[in-house]
Amino acid sequence: MADVKSDIEIARAASKKPIIEIGGKLGIPPEHLLPYGHDKAKISAEFIAAQKGKKNGKLILVTAINPTPAGEGKTTTTVGLGDGLNRIGKKAITCIREASLGPCFGVKGGAAGGGYAQVVPMEDMNLHFTGDFHAITSAHNLLSALIDNHIYWGNEQNIDIRRIAWRRVMDMNDRALRHIVGSLGGVANGYPRETGFDITVASEVMAILCLSMDLKDLEKRLGNIIIGYRRDKSPVFARDIKADGAMTVLLKDAMQPNLVQTLENNPAFVHGGPFANIAHGCNSVIATTTALKLADYVVTEAGFGADLGAEKFFDIKCRKAGLKPDAAVIVATVRAMKMNGGIKKDELGKENIEAVRKGCANLGRHVQNVKKFGVPVVVAINHFISDTDAEIQAVKDYVATLGAEAILCKHWAQGSAGIEALAHRIVELAESGLSQFSPLYPDEMPLFQKIETIAKDIYHAGEVIADKSVRDQLRVWEDQGYGHLPVCMAKTQYSFSTDPNLRGAPSGHTVPVREVRLSAGAGFVVVITGEIMTMPGLPKVPSSEKIFLNEEGFIEGLF
Repeated sequence: MADVKSDIEIARAASKKPIIEIGGKLGIPPEHLLPYGHDKAKISAEFIAAQKGKKNGKLILVTAINPTPAGEGKTTTTVGLGDGLNRIGKKAITCIREASLGPCFGVKGGAAGGGYAQVVPMEDMNLHFTGDFHAITSAHNLLSALIDNHIYWGNEQNIDIRRIAWRRVMDMNDRALRHIVGSLGGVANGYPRETGFDITVASEVMAILCLSMDLKDLEKRLGNIIIGYRRDKSPVFARDIKADGAMTVLLKDAMQPNLVQTLENNPAFVHGGPFANIAHGCNSVIATTTALKLADYVVTEAGFGADLGAEKFFDIKCRKAGLKPDAAVIVATVRAMKMNGGIKKDELGKENIEAVRKGCANLGRHVQNVKKFGVPVVVAINHFISDTDAEIQAVKDYVATLGAEAILCKHWAQGSAGIEALAHRIVELAESGLSQFSPLYPDEMPLFQKIETIAKDIYHAGEVIADKSVRDQLRVWEDQGYGHLPVCMAKTQYSFSTDPNLRGAPSGHTVPVREVRLSAGAGFVVVITGEIMTMPGLPKVPSSEKIFLNEEGFIEGLF
């Protein structure tokens, strides 16, 4: 067998077209593209505003089973499907998230797709790209600095320094910064207090940028951030210390979606990047809504498994932006089915039909869950070379018992040619008018009941447990007018439960709520469960150990 090229080797050999030409395919005039080099550009706010009256295309969500070390290829399938739709004559745009440096140097090593279904420039996308994450980090930390400065110069707002809710962020996995004490060293450095860092993708500023419709909406949401509380427990907002204007200035360019291209020179919008396990896990509303005005089909993804990313896409992003998805794809692999069936990673190359059948329970749960939102669903089997015909057939047979279809996809190795069958099926579903989308719960449902609804209907939990302090806090927020907000569950991505080692489709488990945080600017309540961390740590052997510049000056080790 010929040597298999790495993702970065394939990406480096890509025949890219000038980004002005890619924009031209979408009818974007050159003066409304702000180029970052020759192969990426931002789309102007003026052009976006001018598209508002146009008809929307069809919206397709790509989600997946719970991730396993075997790899599922959700972004790869998202990119491949976008290329596949263009291949069969449809005008399609792929919308994905930007990559965080944390997982890039930690576990994943990159997030631009893989094989012959990638977005390029892959190296730039996985590193600094157009600087959006740096802008978000700077805007967030400007607010942090302004809070401490306000207190230092007399604390006009009477902020109780024991009740400051705003932490700091950085775009890196650094467990040492989770809990710190700041302002040490004497009077000139302010008032010492406990604080800490989250990763940038967990920042409320990231969520706000990804849910804002335009700059005016962005500034209003930034002003609505609750930075802390007074002694009488009344909230203090970012606008109270006049932070919203300067934060908006820092985010002015970051608010504009980024246009790049796939290996097959089809357009892709890459914008925003909240994690799905600790945030809402979708690319920006402004990128998705703009793409819908410019294409017949928009293919977007939601992070991790459908229990997290898809649920938040439906219950937060679609609810807030008025989006109505037309179809959903759930990505699965034979290898992941075997892992869910109890097989160890080093034994995945051997045929084991029984393990595949046993592991399909996880896939089945996700299929049934997506159907609860009224969206027609199809399963994409992301092909690996070790898959046998009998194993693939076992997945297809199982999915058929759920009233859905599983389609084998070979886009990783063949690009758009390997995913034509899925593209045709998606067109059928999207054009059928079968989608009867509605969120899982109504706005007026009490906050704790929303948490229970997700835990029981999506995770199949038996109960939700929370201290009285958590329940009391939710009731206070309801009394303050925040009861209509959706909830954003912070939960491990590896399981339907809060135990990352519990694979398959567990039922009757307990979901412990450790903490709740009000993101008043973003417009949701974050519910932290189990051992989930909003500042991850690096693994024992981080991906960064294998990332370097070779003798020709090219980057190696991103994948």
